[in-house]
Amino acid sequence: MVRIIPMASSSLNLASLRPCSSYSSLSSFRIPIISRFGVSLSSSCYNPSRRIAFFHLGGAVPQSQLFGMRTSKLLRGEGNCTGLSTAGNMSQASTASTQENALEWVKNDKRRLLHVVYRVGDLDRTIKFYTECLGMKLLRKRDIPEERYTNAFLGYGPEDSHFVIELTYNYDVDKYDIGTGFGHFGIAVEDVAKTVDLIKAKGGKVTREPGPVKGGKTVIAFIEDPDGYKFELIERGPTPEPLCQVMLRVGDLDRSIRFYEKAFGMELLRTRDNPEYKYTIAMMGYGPEDKNAVLELTYNYGVTEYDKGNAYAQIAIGTDDVYKTAEAIKLCGGKITREPGPLPGINTKITACLDPDGWKSVFVDNLDFLKELE
Repeated sequence: MVRIIPMASSSLNLASLRPCSSYSSLSSFRIPIISRFGVSLSSSCYNPSRRIAFFHLGGAVPQSQLFGMRTSKLLRGEGNCTGLSTAGNMSQASTASTQENALEWVKNDKRRLLHVVYRVGDLDRTIKFYTECLGMKLLRKRDIPEERYTNAFLGYGPEDSHFVIELTYNYDVDKYDIGTGFGHFGIAVEDVAKTVDLIKAKGGKVTREPGPVKGGKTVIAFIEDPDGYKFELIERGPTPEPLCQVMLRVGDLDRSIRFYEKAFGMELLRTRDNPEYKYTIAMMGYGPEDKNAVLELTYNYGVTEYDKGNAYAQIAIGTDDVYKTAEAIKLCGGKITREPGPLPGINTKITACLDPDGWKSVFVDNLDFLKELE
């Protein structure tokens, strides 16, 4: 379901904003200008960061080292146009071969969605809502008083095998702007109506009563958490991954599909066009929807830019090699916002990037991530 979320005004003390995650990187913040239709006239987002992440660590490893290619020396032919042409052809062939190797490696990399990160205004209130109304478990908390923020991890199973939520509370900041680009999270439940009744009994806000999706048979409902984040409840049989979707709006669906397929190694699981309501969706992920968390990319006809606010932060994805990952993203036209390398203090290797619409993702070394959980 596609809805353009109206902007919520808030007064923020920018100096008090801290990271949404230990994997965050420094970015800029601009107050967005919003048209009457809720579409941003200037697209920018604020991604606060821990001080340890401000250091520019780990320069990019040359692609010749990353993918086992030996860089060819250019042929020199003084006054010989044939020699120059041959050199150019060899250079192009080498580049094409490197790209092919990089993209093939991406397909074989062991990747999965680890967690989604966003900011909330009252951590205890949100934990109470997610555990009592949505049936999640509080997996762990960490408080960083010197940086004035606290994280809480919640989900339906252990972090080493499930997609989970990482909430961030920045001291003394009680409100954020969700913007118009973020859509909703999806949760698979066995009985939508019963879940909605429970949420109502706990004082939760239901924005769409249970019923079949338009043009289909799947029963859904929509609710909002205390900070205004939308959750789609999807009636589905037992699943190993109840936290099943993150919906983001994009300005060019074909461009986004190509990027996530090549740079991220995701599979296009399905698309659905709804001309009556003027939107198209594409489900992208690392496995079937009924067993894995997926990205739901939504294109609203004629809308090419959205305001991202400063509430939603990023998705973290596991990888066997952050260096090769960063190089593949560059080859696919993605923007690296943090070069691959270890974080100070915990030595977890990460790299961060932006997709063509400016949505941020962080890739985390699989082995380092498991060590963090010990």
